[in-house]
Amino acid sequence: MTSSTPTDLYPRAVTSRVKTALGDTPVVMINGPRQCGKTTLVKSLSTDDRPYLTLDDDTTLAAARTDPTSFVRDLDTATIDEVQRAPELLRAIKKSVDDDRRPGRFLLTGSANVLTLPRVADSLAGRMEVVTLLPLAQSEVRGTRCLFLEAAFAGRPPEPGPLLVGRDLVQAMIRGGYPEMLARADPRRRSAWARDYVRAIVERDVRDVAEIDKLAQMPPLLRALAQHAGQLTNFAQLAGQLRLDDKTARRYVGVLEQLFLVRRVEPWYRNELKRLVKTPKLHFLDAGLLAALLGVTPEHIATDRALLGPLLETFVVAEVLKLATWSEVEPRLHHYRDKDQDEVDLVLDDQAGSLVGIEVKAAATVTAADFKGIRKLADATGKAFRAGMVLYDGDRVVGFGERLYAAPLSCLWAA
Repeated sequence: MTSSTPTDLYPRAVTSRVKTALGDTPVVMINGPRQCGKTTLVKSLSTDDRPYLTLDDDTTLAAARTDPTSFVRDLDTATIDEVQRAPELLRAIKKSVDDDRRPGRFLLTGSANVLTLPRVADSLAGRMEVVTLLPLAQSEVRGTRCLFLEAAFAGRPPEPGPLLVGRDLVQAMIRGGYPEMLARADPRRRSAWARDYVRAIVERDVRDVAEIDKLAQMPPLLRALAQHAGQLTNFAQLAGQLRLDDKTARRYVGVLEQLFLVRRVEPWYRNELKRLVKTPKLHFLDAGLLAALLGVTPEHIATDRALLGPLLETFVVAEVLKLATWSEVEPRLHHYRDKDQDEVDLVLDDQAGSLVGIEVKAAATVTAADFKGIRKLADATGKAFRAGMVLYDGDRVVGFGERLYAAPLSCLWAA
């Protein structure tokens, strides 16, 4: 699948992070799903003395796999695209940079999280910085650098951005952030691209990262996960639907995580709190891809509002994950649920232990009851709690108590 989309029309917010890393680190890896703009980004950073090589080219791939040491030995500096297709190269790159530690020697891209692959995790420790690039965030589409996370961890109400409400919000969710989907005005063409995209990943990329005995089970697994997006993940139930054992289902989901299609969000808990549910949730990394897998259209949502909730939660989680790739906060994501079924869709914590709670509401109004789970989280964490907000389909920020806000979804792409 080749891209003709002018992705350079969308400046990527992580570019400055990549440039900084190239100035002081021997190896820089841009990790993210296929077709999210990695190649466009690295080509924009290319120079005459940095050759560009892609392992999607069969001849180049064969050379890299046959003799990785010789392949790397002939390179002074280089950009190597889709390095997960020959993970043996990373050991050869390690040897090369150990002999010559100049910064910026190798700029790599990977469409799989190579740090989770066998034999690779420790090979470039201390020598490589990894920058994650996900599909386009709404702020990138609009050309803004959103500081939502910085405001939230400072305990300030975030600023709303250009409003997307009602049908316009639904359209934005269903388009998602893949450049190729954004380029297609016809929703049927977007769905066709998404189906081809998933098929290509299953038929090619899965084999690069794992030995899968039942490859034919991958598409049904993705569809089953789409039906349960945003819910607590019951692997035994999921395995039963697909006639797999629990262990195999977990491993296959792990492969889909490595390929940046889904993301497991672990529960937040503290040992002194005994009544918390400790089951992870599973989210897709792009709401447009989820909508295509579900066959959801704006017309479907207009007649069945129950479809909106899971799609909106996926959209918000994906936007927060995208913001985190360039934010100085670099939060970790969790969810919260207790035995009373009170929950918080997202719990963000930073390296200092500060927390922010986010609840997503698919409605244009917010009430005090919508903060029940967030208030429990605030009581449980005390001074570590920085802010709690209910993101809703509205147009203004409203206070609901100390450091508690109803905030428009548009805060996620404010300048």
